[in-house]
Amino acid sequence: MQDFITFFATSQIQWIVALVVIDVVLGIVAALLKKEFRLGKLANFMKKSVLGYVFGFVVLEMVSQAQPSLAFVESIAFTLIALALTGSILNNLGKMGLPLSSYLKKE
Repeated sequence: MQDFITFFATSQIQWIVALVVIDVVLGIVAALLKKEFRLGKLANFMKKSVLGYVFGFVVLEMVSQAQPSLAFVESIAFTLIALALTGSILNNLGKMGLPLSSYLKKE
């Protein structure tokens, strides 16, 4: 069990968790400002982000340790997760009124 817990101590997981926290906080603030806050939406996002990003990445870490030839997949997945979360953060900032370039907007 201790070996499994060490997968959550990597810097990549820490970055993913930090981005998720920033995204959630900005999403809540944006929803409150627009009077669109729904607890159910927050629960769905948390389920998607925590289970999908964090636990999914931990599984990829375990696979890359078991099969070192697949280690590149871990790097690609981290990059894609970080980009997805950064895009979501930018989307939330846009909802709060920050002017964004059209290619950075979700719509």
